[in-house]
Amino acid sequence: MTVFKRHPENPLIKPNPKHYWEDEAVFNPGATYFNNKFYMLYRAIGEYDHYISFVGLAVSEDGVHFERQEEPLLKPERVYEQHGIEDLRINPLDGNYYLTHTALSRPATQGGEPHQVGLIRTADFVKFERIGVITPKEFCSRNAVLLPRRIDGNYVMLHRPLYLTKERYPKNGYYPTEPGIWISYSKNLVDWVNHQLLMESWFPWESFKIGGGPPPIRTERGWLFIYHGVDQNRCYRAGAVLLDLNDPRKVIARSRYPILEPEEEYERKGDVPNVVFPTGLVEKDGLLYLYYGAADKTCCLATAPLTEFLDSIG
Repeated sequence: MTVFKRHPENPLIKPNPKHYWEDEAVFNPGATYFNNKFYMLYRAIGEYDHYISFVGLAVSEDGVHFERQEEPLLKPERVYEQHGIEDLRINPLDGNYYLTHTALSRPATQGGEPHQVGLIRTADFVKFERIGVITPKEFCSRNAVLLPRRIDGNYVMLHRPLYLTKERYPKNGYYPTEPGIWISYSKNLVDWVNHQLLMESWFPWESFKIGGGPPPIRTERGWLFIYHGVDQNRCYRAGAVLLDLNDPRKVIARSRYPILEPEEEYERKGDVPNVVFPTGLVEKDGLLYLYYGAADKTCCLATAPLTEFLDSIG
């Protein structure tokens, strides 16, 4: 199995004591390539009493050395996100960038449930349009990403509903024992239907739950989708699957072992120990740039050759 190699300059982004909104933690960065530059939108924490997440912007020419803005790019403004905009992903689609994020209407210090997925649209990372909440409360969803193109005219979302498990729905068909990754479809990006289980926990390293990572990217062998898995000791690792290009409900191949797991001190020690949480993926010149949060404290990078990586997962 080809695994991602950490960049020697990790962590790339650390808390900044000069900025009130990001002086405690910066982590779980969404990433994309825009206007010949790497754009990273990261989650930022400025205090622990209320633990409200902001979103910061960092831009890089080479994907390694980032310049950060002085002020937050996004702050909680609406009622449904008043307690935080968390774990944002950048989804390129139809000539725009759709920002999926976990929206907290209740305090994170109290668990924040029910989590919902919020959607924001931008064309230039300067002006932003809040589309609103796109998942129902009864799902308690997070970790949502969008497929970069429509399938049979439908938008496609992959997300992790916390409540859709065998424990909560024991009599209504098949549901996974632990929270899994589901696929849903929409005509308008707001109303989502045909919710189907896509993946559930298979291996010991992901036995507690799994959830989406960065948005899938198109390859000649299928949609490459990187996800996170959590074991019974609450250790977060990363895995990968290939989904059929024309029917993403079909899993072509899946990594049996983690492609990245906590090993370095900055991944093992932090606000939440033993966490590698992938949220951004960029392919440039045949190289995969995987951006991830380490121990809920810093933003890091790992890379792998695309072809070699695809060979290793089938």
